[in-house]
Amino acid sequence: MSDKKKAVKSVSWITFSTIFQTLLQFLQISVLARLLNPADFGIVAISNTVIIFFSLFANLGFANSIISKQETNRKTLTSIFFLGIFLGAIIFLLVFYSSPLLVSFYHEVRLAKVIKLASCIFLITSFGTVYSALLQKELKFKAVAITDIAGYLFGVSLTVFLAYKGYKELSLVYGSLATDLCKTSLQVILGRKLFYPNLHFSFSEIKEHLRFGIFNFGEGVIGFVQSNWDNIIIGKLLGTNILGYYTLAYQLAVFPVIKINPIILQVAFPLIAKMKENASELKKSYLKILDLISYFNLPLLAGLYITAESVVPLIYGPGWEPTFPLIKIFVFVSIFSCLSHPLFTLVYTKGKPNLLFYLNLVTLIIKIPLVYYFGKLWNVNGIAYAFLLATIINTSLNFLIVQSLIGSYFKRFISNLYKPVFFCVLMVLTVHFYKQFIGFNGIINTAAEIAIGGLVYLLFTVWFKYSIVEIKQFKKLL
Repeated sequence: MSDKKKAVKSVSWITFSTIFQTLLQFLQISVLARLLNPADFGIVAISNTVIIFFSLFANLGFANSIISKQETNRKTLTSIFFLGIFLGAIIFLLVFYSSPLLVSFYHEVRLAKVIKLASCIFLITSFGTVYSALLQKELKFKAVAITDIAGYLFGVSLTVFLAYKGYKELSLVYGSLATDLCKTSLQVILGRKLFYPNLHFSFSEIKEHLRFGIFNFGEGVIGFVQSNWDNIIIGKLLGTNILGYYTLAYQLAVFPVIKINPIILQVAFPLIAKMKENASELKKSYLKILDLISYFNLPLLAGLYITAESVVPLIYGPGWEPTFPLIKIFVFVSIFSCLSHPLFTLVYTKGKPNLLFYLNLVTLIIKIPLVYYFGKLWNVNGIAYAFLLATIINTSLNFLIVQSLIGSYFKRFISNLYKPVFFCVLMVLTVHFYKQFIGFNGIINTAAEIAIGGLVYLLFTVWFKYSIVEIKQFKKLL
């Protein structure tokens, strides 16, 4: 089967997986927001911040390296496999025994049990890193989708069950552990035909992967700090209750980006890696990815911006009104973020993760003082605005890096982007007038707002961008 046909099948599986996970996540959020309080979400947000940080040490970017270098040598893969398990065990011990320090820093005793329990994730996921990378490298996205769907279904079911039983914040941690245990088990089972480790380890065989991983790791650390500095500051200065509001607002606003972009980028990365020597094809592929991301993400984000007051009470229930202004700010954060995501695929394809390291380092230097001083002056909304300003700067630098890699492209990018932006403005204005003259409370008005906005965007897209035939062809492709 050709790479193009594999890509078509891959998109269909990843799309199905994403839709399934999206529906489950909406169900989980809707249920948990009625069972847990903002402080519970805040505690888990702090725990997740710690786990994400130490995850960078646990895998050192080996998955991206395996895909980028198209690694097939069994001995090399075996060495990476055992190094990953060793690192996972070390990180588990570090996180487990660091819990008293975190309790002291945040003055929250409930963190101790949450951190200790969450640290077990490193003992689980280290077994699946190589298998997950190989399944993606070989475009086995049916297997990837199966592992994601099964893991997420198991984890969400357990989380909701335990929340009903009164486990509060621990229900989220147990659910995450269940998800990772199920996914890792299936990755090993489905990937065993691609790789089976033997008793072998050689440090010299993985030097190239380590070189790749060092900048990948450095970029990850810097990226982590600049992405999570706001959570750290809010948890310390404003408390877990405010952090809970902030976390749920951010999760809802970035939801379209984290669900749609992986459908495109997860399939694009291994394909683009095969054409890294063809500059014209790289530019063409990058622009196509940006075009797709724009047309899918922007209307969803614009729709969320104008319907937040109607949608949030339906999803989260009463009592989450403080998230309204935060969601509107984070919508713009997501818009700029989604346009910057394709750079990751490009630099890993070119074998230059150091560029991401420098980009995130500059962003971090700008973001740390912004978040701190904006937070001091304007509390949680100020921190969100600081996040937005730092994201705009990051995206601007991102585009300059892209130009250095593939040459001039910005004029064509703008010509592609202005249409979906204009369509979104018309959509927002139409829904705004509906809310002013008809109202926005209740499920009927919410459904009407979504339907009207979606219809406006679709009609303009059909008239000025894609024909009905092209849309049907794309639907058939999916």
